[in-house]
Amino acid sequence: MKNLTAISSWSGGKDSCLACYKAMKEGYQIKYLLNFISRESKRGCFHGLEGKLLKLQGERIGIPLVQEEVSPDMKKYEEEFKEAVTKLRGKDIEAMVFGDIYLLEHESWIERVCGDLKIKPLEPLWENSPEKIIDEFIQSGFKAIIVSCKADIMGKEFLGRQIDKSLAKELKQKNICPCGEKGEFHTLVVDGPIFSKPIEILEAEPIIKEGFWKHWFLDIRKYN
Repeated sequence: MKNLTAISSWSGGKDSCLACYKAMKEGYQIKYLLNFISRESKRGCFHGLEGKLLKLQGERIGIPLVQEEVSPDMKKYEEEFKEAVTKLRGKDIEAMVFGDIYLLEHESWIERVCGDLKIKPLEPLWENSPEKIIDEFIQSGFKAIIVSCKADIMGKEFLGRQIDKSLAKELKQKNICPCGEKGEFHTLVVDGPIFSKPIEILEAEPIIKEGFWKHWFLDIRKYN
């Protein structure tokens, strides 16, 4: 059987992690985790996590994590995304893994950009129900905590909470997607079957951040 190789798009959160894990179970060898951080803040573009913390995830998983700085401008971001993938893929990498679930605009963007790059997009979570994804994430042995959430729909008491069935049920009762697919909240994976050992959060404080939306954010200051 041909050795299947791929790059995995990596945010540090549960969906990108589960998608990567499922691709591995399907026989893909993940050569790199590709993570984008803000050129200004040096933090993850969408989850706001410190670059060093994301690199620690890669070390614990045992797959090289490559970080690229990008600008907030979407046109520039697309160019920088393509450049980063082109640099990594070489001749033997034929696919890239993404953790999208149901947002068509995300999937359309990925299909178009991967088409331009002539690389196969893999979407292991696509069109699975959020409830099924949460269940599979937990049953597989992964652990994740909420690290940011939109302040108009979720309070700071959600920060640091572990993703479990009880939380998923509570979010659904509030008409919030249990996976936060529309950006309602973001997570950090701290343990799981592909981790050599858990990441311990030793010191963190909730802070409020202004931007396109007001967010509660867990400022993780010390970890191991």
